[in-house]
Formats: sequence, C-alpha cells, structure tokens
Amino acid sequence: MNIIVCIKQVLARDWPFQIDAGGTWVREQDASFEMNEPDSYALEAALRIKETHGGEVTVCSMGPARVTQVIREGLARGADRAIHVVSDDTARLDAFGVAQALADAIKVEDASLVLTGLQSDDHGFAQTGIILSALLGLPHATIVMDIEVNDDAVRVKRELEGGWFQWVTLPMPALLTIQSGINQLRYATLKGIMAAKKKEIRTIEPAAPGEVRQRIVALYPPEKEKQTHFIDGTPSEAAKKLVRLLRDEARVL
Repeated sequence: MNIIVCIKQVLARDWPFQIDAGGTWVREQDASFEMNEPDSYALEAALRIKETHGGEVTVCSMGPARVTQVIREGLARGADRAIHVVSDDTARLDAFGVAQALADAIKVEDASLVLTGLQSDDHGFAQTGIILSALLGLPHATIVMDIEVNDDAVRVKRELEGGWFQWVTLPMPALLTIQSGINQLRYATLKGIMAAKKKEIRTIEPAAPGEVRQRIVALYPPEKEKQTHFIDGTPSEAAKKLVRLLRDEARVL
C-alpha cells in the first residue's frame, strides 16, 4: 500500500506575526515555522495504517527551501521518502493553485490513499484536499475521524454538524482529509532523526505556475473597539432592554 501524505509548513502559532510592506501577507524573514497541526494527524494516521497493513508512506510538501524542515520531521517520525515541490510563491497561491502543483507531483505515484489535513493553520481554506481529489479523479471524504482499511476499500467515520457522525465506504484509491485530534501524535526519536538523513527526498519543479483564482486583498490584525452603553429605566425595563441588546446586537443569546 502506497500512502501519500500532504504536509504544509506554516507559521508557528506562538510567533507574534507582523504584516509585510504590501499588507497582503506576513513578514516571513524573522518568523519561525512548524508542521501544520491537522497534517500531523494525517501523517500519524498514515503511519498507523502502514504498521497494520504494510506498505510505504511518502510525505509531499510544497514551498521554498525552508520546507525541508517539515519534510525531515515527517521522515523522522516514520515516513519512508518525500517529495518536495519547489515554489517560492506558495503563500500567494490559493487552494486551487496549490492543489494543481501537488496533483502533478502525486499523479505519477500510483497511490492507494492520499491523506491531507482538514485545513491549514494559516490560510484555512479547507479546500486544497477536496480540489486535489477532483484533479486526481479520486473519491474523497472530509473531516475524517476514524479509518478502517479492508482489501480494496476504506471505511471512514466523518464528523457532521450537531454532534452527528457518518460512516462511509470508499473504493481505493481515495483521498481523505483528516480532522485534528483523531489519534495520539508520535514524536521523532533520535534514531528516527538520524535515519531521516539517509531517506530520499525527490525534488521537482511545478510543471506550470499554479493558477490563482482568488487573492488576498488586505491583511490586518483584528481591530479592537470598546463602547459603553448605559441602560436607563426601571429595573424591569432595563432588563428587557439588556436582553434585547445581548440578543440582537451582541448576539450572545
């Protein structure tokens, strides 16, 4: 079984981000980076499937040279090899552009399963995996909480709204987007880190620049406002006004 896991390098969550001069992205020069959390759970799911059913796990990531940091981390955790799609413009691409480049790299791999995180911690599109499945011509399931592999099919548990769940069976090959928290993450051991240095990283250039169908027009920190609203009248009248304001304006009721 050949499992491809798409992982993304994102800004570290504890880094105090700053907006770049163009006002459309953050300053990356002094930033620290880490593996996208939902992708970590996708990688862990792939490694557990491999341990049960055998096969190979390949991590695939797109970005500039610094992306090798998360690629090496994925290899140290247990992935067998890696694909690095080199691009200095990944942050400017939308979900369609990224999916295009990843599809070109993955389609020659003859994958049994392709796993991605539900969404990225930076852009948060939650669309890259879905678009990737369409470009690869694979059936897909989203927000996956559990995976059971049986011969040439995969049975997955999907999280729905309102606390509901859905079990779906898909023929393989298939693509799954993985929800955070579905398993206990493993961390790289010293032995794994040393072994990662000898594992293959296939570096490829995108066949064509990813197509951009949407762009970020402006990026800015949340604007903080503070207002004081005095409510007059009798206690009964004031209570009614307060409930109305909380319901209609603050929308907390």
